[in-house]
Amino acid sequence: MSKGEYKLGSTEQEVLQALWGVGRGNVRQVLNEMHARGRNLAYTTVQTMLTRLEQKGFVESDKSGMAYIYRAAVDREEVMRSRVRSVVEQFFDGAAAPLVLQLIQTEKFSADEISELHELIDKLDSSKQ
Repeated sequence: MSKGEYKLGSTEQEVLQALWGVGRGNVRQVLNEMHARGRNLAYTTVQTMLTRLEQKGFVESDKSGMAYIYRAAVDREEVMRSRVRSVVEQFFDGAAAPLVLQLIQTEKFSADEISELHELIDKLDSSKQ
């Protein structure tokens, strides 16, 4: 896997997100996190996904104890940036502004999020002057 290129299937992504939520854990802990997120997968499915993610370099495991202990080998922010870049390339011809406009037009934001957006826009405006 080249740096900055993170291709994941949807179930793999869900399992990786659950692992990020757990931090470090065995299959049962990741499964419980999946259940807490409303995703009802079988134990063996989570185990298979963790094995697959390890083979792809997204997850590392410690095999020294009775149960394998898994942890993410990639940073959530890196994966998120890569996935957003991919969406921008696929659907917006490489231009990020239309994606941002689409999100603002179609999604709901909290007052704190709107305030943060204003601050970011102000920073962009001041850096152009």
